Amino acid sequence: MVYKRRHFLRDVTLGGSSLAMAPFLQTVRVHASGKESALPKRFVFVVKSSGIDKFNLVPDGLTNHFVNEDSGEKLGNRSRREGPMVDVSLSDHKLPEKLASLEDFKDHLTILQSLSGVGFRGNHTKGFGTLSLHDSEKVAVAPSLDCLLGMHLSSGPFPMYGMAMNGQLLESAGWKPEDSYCYPNLSAYGPAKPVAYQGSPRKAFLELFGAAVASPKELESKLALNGNLMDFLTDDARRVEKQLSGDDKERFALYMDSFNALRKIEEKKAGLTEEVRKYAPKLSDRYDSTAPSVRIQSHFEIATAALIAGLTNVVTLRPDTLGVKYSELNLSNSVHALGHLQNNKASNGMTGHQARMAIEKLHLKEIAKMAKKFSSIPEGNGTMLDNTLIVYTSCSSGDHHCAGHDWPLLLLGGMDNKLQTGRYIEYPKYGSKGHRTVGNLYISLMQAAGMKTTDTFGQLDSNLKDLDLRGPLRELMA
Repeated sequence: MVYKRRHFLRDVTLGGSSLAMAPFLQTVRVHASGKESALPKRFVFVVKSSGIDKFNLVPDGLTNHFVNEDSGEKLGNRSRREGPMVDVSLSDHKLPEKLASLEDFKDHLTILQSLSGVGFRGNHTKGFGTLSLHDSEKVAVAPSLDCLLGMHLSSGPFPMYGMAMNGQLLESAGWKPEDSYCYPNLSAYGPAKPVAYQGSPRKAFLELFGAAVASPKELESKLALNGNLMDFLTDDARRVEKQLSGDDKERFALYMDSFNALRKIEEKKAGLTEEVRKYAPKLSDRYDSTAPSVRIQSHFEIATAALIAGLTNVVTLRPDTLGVKYSELNLSNSVHALGHLQNNKASNGMTGHQARMAIEKLHLKEIAKMAKKFSSIPEGNGTMLDNTLIVYTSCSSGDHHCAGHDWPLLLLGGMDNKLQTGRYIEYPKYGSKGHRTVGNLYISLMQAAGMKTTDTFGQLDSNLKDLDLRGPLRELMA
């Protein structure tokens, strides 16, 4: 249900606010001034492991170029069938089963198929190359898209905030989620400046919301900030810092700078307004769960509240890695093992393909919940969802062993009508005339966010030197 604007303006007043509410209240002031284009823009990047299966993203009634025409079996990474450019409205087609949870947001959804990102090293992951489009699987050599957008858009204490299940790609049989900082090798502010993600939902909650919504018991035990953000972080910070030396310390400095900025804000205020209290999630024992689906749900919940409160305008979520086992789906197979099963049976009786889809549906359910929350927040003449773009992608394009020739992505939300939504867009096969790359998409997103861009983003694919790969995706731009 969308709140009535007169009630919203009545409940959120400058008199009851604090410095931390400034980004949130900015949207109210912008609306009052009539400058809709000045409303804040936000991005959420959800980057899963092991690829996104592209063959079950095609809406009903359209030719599926990713399956065998006779048998219906899934085709491999470079085996997709030839086909022309496809650009159709989703309103005319039923969404595939995997996307059923997004049905209510069909007019805000765009499915992108057959963009490529070739030339970035990585057998199971492109690492930092996922969002920077450079050959930098393990070492950051360029700023990533999320960090660039965060530095451009965020007015809160965190330019970009990241949460991850863990940092290590492949774990042993006894894996468990990280409960402190971790480096998933995904985001970076520049060369050798990777971003540390928070693995613990409880610590993420306290970093972002702190004493404003903590219980008296937590305040007494100094688990909450209570005016000093670093109290509960000291042990973790020292542990991480001891592992760094020389220039590596700069990698940690940017993340800690964000903490220090938030601490200064906390020191100036007695608490957040009632409006922020309403949006902040409830701190509970659920935030200590090691079940993957619960951990993912907690990360999404915290990210949603942080964006609504204006603590950041860009969040990147890493819902799983290859060692994760979704026991709640009755799977004893790891994500890595499922990627190799294909049509063979997993422990719960599903085929590998079916199990992978079940995991993706779990992620998409949380994305739908986030979109529903954003759509309930009035902003300008629309809702917060109209100015927030959720990007669902994978660090290994469209297959378990990534080559990057077919890189599917889902875009959900809006960007002040700068992007076409409610579309299924499939580009011609890799190397064919009209083919485009993920670099063209990233330029599109930056331009929609109001950033100045160059003609290209990331490394160019030498195999496509005969194609014009400059500028944004024309079909995506409004």
